[in-house]
Amino acid sequence: MADGEVIDGNAEAGGCSVPLSADVHPTQTLRPATRLRDGQRAPGFECVAEEVPVAMVYNGLSHAVMLATPADLEDFGLGFSLAEGIIDRRAELQDIEVAHHSGGIEVRMQVTHRAFEALKARRRSLAGRTGCGLCGVDSLAQVAREVKAVTARPAPAADAIHRAFSAMADAQVLHKLTGAVHAAAWADLQGGLIALREDVGRHNALDKLIGALADQGVDPASGIALVTSRASYEMVLKLASFGGGLLAAISAPTGLAIDLANRAGITLCGFVRNGQKVIYSEPKH
Repeated sequence: MADGEVIDGNAEAGGCSVPLSADVHPTQTLRPATRLRDGQRAPGFECVAEEVPVAMVYNGLSHAVMLATPADLEDFGLGFSLAEGIIDRRAELQDIEVAHHSGGIEVRMQVTHRAFEALKARRRSLAGRTGCGLCGVDSLAQVAREVKAVTARPAPAADAIHRAFSAMADAQVLHKLTGAVHAAAWADLQGGLIALREDVGRHNALDKLIGALADQGVDPASGIALVTSRASYEMVLKLASFGGGLLAAISAPTGLAIDLANRAGITLCGFVRNGQKVIYSEPKH
């Protein structure tokens, strides 16, 4: 790499990026650290994943502040908006821009009058955190809200899920550098990887993926979603909002996630590893 070359606002140093200015938020940086091995101390630098406050701003109104990896933020804004029910379809997001500040980032979105009025009706200030649960929910009734039944019934090839997870390992660039982020991916029915997004928060990664798919007009029946985390209730809820019909997780699901998958008509697989998987929900085709 030539001196001074810029890629996505970051300069590279030893495989890990460093910020070029106070107005740029890198996804990873080099931090001083000491490795201990066989009783020996070795001072040096480690590549560390960064997370920054990201404010979701609708028509000038700040609605939510999440801690997230500062990458693919337009996808994040769109996916968050769809998954949280702020908009019902891509066309209701009329404009989006990302503004960096010294204290964080604003994802500024312009939504339709209908969507904005609905948002104001249930507005609630909140502060998200890495691994947060149900962002924006302020009552128990909202947790158990009904979801539309998913009509997508993807029928992947027998080894598609395992093939896709194998491909994900090579595609997780930020995780290779830092070991600190989750990934959410979309694969075709043969297991070919179509899209992948990474974030320190597993929910954020899935939001980013949903945003990317919605922006590209991807048919929810054309593939499967995969996550490098457990399959919690909110992960199933987010996929249902997109209309996806199959969620495969490298770890376990929760009981509430299984219940929701059954109600929504989503196939839910967990413990996908070493050529095996456990199917917890499998709606009839």
